[in-house]
Amino acid sequence: MNRPLLWLLMCVMPALATAQDEPLRLAYKGELLALNHTQLIAREPLPPTRDTPLGSLWKLFVYAWLVDTGAHEPAYECRGQSKEEVYCCSAGGRIERDQALVKSCGLYFEPARLGIAAADWSTYWQARQAPSWLLDLPAVQPATRVSVADLLKVLSLLPAQEQMRRVLLDVVLNAADGNVVGELGGRLRVKTWSWLGDQDPQSRQGGFAGWTADGSPIWGGGRGTSQMVLRHYGHALATVLPTTWPAEAGRCVEVGLFSHYPLSRVLAGDRVVSSGPLQGDYRVEFANGNALDIHSAGELFLLNGKLVARLDREEYVARVLEREAKPEPAEAAKALAVAIRTYLLQNATRNGDCLSIDDSSNRQRVAPRPASAESRDIAAWTADLVLAGSTVTYHSDQPGPDKLAWQQAVEQANAGQRYDAILLHAYPRASLSRWDNPVASCDALPAAQDWLQKQRRGWRPTLESETGYNEVSTFAVCKLAFGRPFVDRERQRIYVRGVLTLQDRLDLTHEYLHLAFEAHPNGQDETYIEGLARHLLLE
Repeated sequence: MNRPLLWLLMCVMPALATAQDEPLRLAYKGELLALNHTQLIAREPLPPTRDTPLGSLWKLFVYAWLVDTGAHEPAYECRGQSKEEVYCCSAGGRIERDQALVKSCGLYFEPARLGIAAADWSTYWQARQAPSWLLDLPAVQPATRVSVADLLKVLSLLPAQEQMRRVLLDVVLNAADGNVVGELGGRLRVKTWSWLGDQDPQSRQGGFAGWTADGSPIWGGGRGTSQMVLRHYGHALATVLPTTWPAEAGRCVEVGLFSHYPLSRVLAGDRVVSSGPLQGDYRVEFANGNALDIHSAGELFLLNGKLVARLDREEYVARVLEREAKPEPAEAAKALAVAIRTYLLQNATRNGDCLSIDDSSNRQRVAPRPASAESRDIAAWTADLVLAGSTVTYHSDQPGPDKLAWQQAVEQANAGQRYDAILLHAYPRASLSRWDNPVASCDALPAAQDWLQKQRRGWRPTLESETGYNEVSTFAVCKLAFGRPFVDRERQRIYVRGVLTLQDRLDLTHEYLHLAFEAHPNGQDETYIEGLARHLLLE
């Protein structure tokens, strides 16, 4: 290599390395943090000169306008007439407001489509003392640069932010094939943004802005698209995001305490309590002769001889966790908290504005006193997360189909498994989702699963003689929405059209073999896999 070329490469390579190692900048609670892929590396007061392109964040303000003005805009219908519809829906489909925000469907939020007049827009935001860039409707577009400090201030006062915090959990759920929600839980509720690089228009910059679960505004920006930022910095974000009680701790839960144990009387010191709200320390005496000391901060009521607790949903989750298990090891406790919340969603009845469920061994047992800080931290970390796609049950030590065993979860956590992996093992057909929109990513095919389970028993002698075969203990067979059959190795899921035709059964066998030979080079050899599938099925 000649010297001029070598000199040029020596100059360029450090610059490339620096660009690739450029940290994520995170603005939060008056500070600007710098993160590498694993941890916090610097912090300083947020400079007033720090700015950012709006990118897709302009949609937050249109969404807020629509909610706050009580708009009833039509859904956006995809007709295949714009390449931007890739962010919205397939041709012939339609998309509604919440999903349009999550998927960043700009066509949905176009002011012209929604009939938003520039003068009305300016008057609306001026009344809310918004910064000048938000008053000018034509300026509310991706290329507009705004002060990060201004942006956070607007987010702190934005109408409809409670609704947006709930909806935007879907962004975290969908990011990086579910890995981000595995890292962060329910702590981050953000809209992603991407735009052209500041120095090189051929490159991209991106990030997110929105809120943490407690309602604190947050902004992040770095090199690459927003999805790259979330994928690469999830671990580092997990180290700096606090676990705080959510601003919306959920619809109230009305619990019939001790539902299988009739009360004899409730004592406050020596005084017998007749009825009404309880405040302080009490002793509960049961008809069977047992007694229990309890404490109430106004959430317990004695009504018609029965004790009733009215709790925020997340406090309910924390109390059940404390009564049924304990808050450590943390990953096992997080998994159980999600199962507890899902069980409530699937089994509670409605009583006015509250959910209603008994405290019993047939349902979920609830601690009759405020949850500990440790149990509340676990509930807050997983806030709003539920499972969709399976009926959820759990037990102290007996695993089974769609049943989490606490003892096994503890062993898995101690072996280094994360809560989402523990849940996937217990509920292979289920997907992490959010409380008010539980959507499963696996549309189960039970007939195909049963067929494969039965066939495996007959195939076992043949397969066990094949180098690299490892029988899969838990897996799910899911309906393929479009495209070619495939296997999701991370979630142990096989996506096929069904099991009715010979081709369906070949596809199912083929994809199962990919899963069973995952740890061996044979698993990547399409010729070998297809040949073995045909041998098993046709010979």
